[in-house]
Amino acid sequence: MPGIAENLIAVGARISAAGRNCGRGETPARLLAVSKTWPAGSVREAFAAGQRAFGENYVQEAVDKIDALRDLPIEWHFIGPLQSNKTRLVANRFAWVHAVDRLKIAQRLSEQRDAHLPPLQVCLQVNVSGEASKSGVTPAGLPALAAAVAALPRLTLAGLMCIPEAGADAALLRSRFHQLAGLRDSLRPALGLALDTLSMGMSDDLELAIAEGSTLVRVGSAIFGARARPGLS
Repeated sequence: MPGIAENLIAVGARISAAGRNCGRGETPARLLAVSKTWPAGSVREAFAAGQRAFGENYVQEAVDKIDALRDLPIEWHFIGPLQSNKTRLVANRFAWVHAVDRLKIAQRLSEQRDAHLPPLQVCLQVNVSGEASKSGVTPAGLPALAAAVAALPRLTLAGLMCIPEAGADAALLRSRFHQLAGLRDSLRPALGLALDTLSMGMSDDLELAIAEGSTLVRVGSAIFGARARPGLS
């Protein structure tokens, strides 16, 4: 059974092949290893194999891992829904936050980010599928939220992220990813920002996301295997 190092090689090969197939070159997107529910030892193993950026969904679990791995120069990304009472921890322990969908959360992150730290990189989560059960700003509400977040100190609005509906076929997935890329492109001239990050694509659909312009794919199971703690999502 392949280990983490072998899985990272396989995922890297998929990313490279996807880039070649759509004419974007060998390194079309960065790999974010989603290590939620996996122990610090697994993250250390992936780091030893060359992976540097890791994504976490659960604040306290992530902080415990960050403390356990403080000897490693890891780039930590928070990628899950964020409650107001957890923003201070995230503001100061992470380099990136991928799922900002409300101005209140962005304001708290801005206010609570220590001034000596570099700006927190932020992606706005867009609910491209329109599912009532899913977090994310609506496409119609995105321009106003993006303008407000871009004006906040100690944050950098880096781009957008999405999670399409589960079980969607390839054509629908591509249309969702294409929609997010179009929304990003429409914001660029209005805000005067590069917005060079499209955080989209996971283990099962990263090739489709890269074909539509993803610059960062979030991959967990293809690297670490099935969830270490079943029941968490």
